[in-house]
Amino acid sequence: MKEEETTYHVPVLLKESVDAMNISPDGTYVDVTFGGGGHSREILSRLGDGGRLLGFDQDEDAERNIVNDPHFTFVRSNFRYLHNFLRYHDIGEVDAILADLGVSSHHFDDSERGFSFRFDGKLDMRMNKRAGITAADVVNTYEEERLADIFYLYGELKNSRKLASVIVKARTGQKIETIGEFLEIIKPLFGREREKKELAKVFQALRIEVNQEMEALKEMLMAATEALKPGGRLMVITYHSLEDRMVKNIMKTGNVEGKATQDFFGNLQTPFRLVNNKVIVPDEDEITRNPRSRSAKLRIAEKK
Repeated sequence: MKEEETTYHVPVLLKESVDAMNISPDGTYVDVTFGGGGHSREILSRLGDGGRLLGFDQDEDAERNIVNDPHFTFVRSNFRYLHNFLRYHDIGEVDAILADLGVSSHHFDDSERGFSFRFDGKLDMRMNKRAGITAADVVNTYEEERLADIFYLYGELKNSRKLASVIVKARTGQKIETIGEFLEIIKPLFGREREKKELAKVFQALRIEVNQEMEALKEMLMAATEALKPGGRLMVITYHSLEDRMVKNIMKTGNVEGKATQDFFGNLQTPFRLVNNKVIVPDEDEITRNPRSRSAKLRIAEKK
């Protein structure tokens, strides 16, 4: 099978993120967002006989891209279970952990997955198609106040209460099952000039809720903090302010809430040292090649 057929996700900030891992040929590494395998392939190309890489992904589509390499182990699971699977594979500490939190274009382009408002199809949005609630479950069963909270917190939508109210009224007549039905209900709430941006926020909010993305990210970041060796590195590529805030907080303070604790002498108590005080972003060439990379930010921290 050709390379371009197996890799459905063009890796964002590929060189910058893998370079930052400071790869040693005999080190142990984790790619918690395997996806199309682009970052993993680059990591593997730098490993020697004693090197090891674990790749995590809960999406069964990612399994088509598994790398046939004796140094690679694929873990079919959500990265929130990082701690459990490191123990299962008898790995104590690792040299670096990479996370690319973006949703791949493969998901947006697959109408059956329900991630995009560009296609009609079922309101699904599950990263793991084998388990969990769907976006249709959320819009049809959540109470109005809970729906409003999701749209406000995860989509940062100013009209979240009105949006929730309109959805709840509409579903009393008929269950909302498809993207087309959902758009018919919510589109009148948005002006034509900002329609695409606002719809993207609505879909982002539902996707985050369906996949428990914020909770999973928090658990992964805490597990990564414990799993890294002294001098080990954490590289995280974020795409929206909610996840970026959590990553920035854990790197600066050691917790996702950003609560700074100090020792007796007033020194900040944190397990990390920032490698890049200023976030790394794609250059214009990369943005031209891959417009989805426009919002990407790479943060790097080193375990003390």
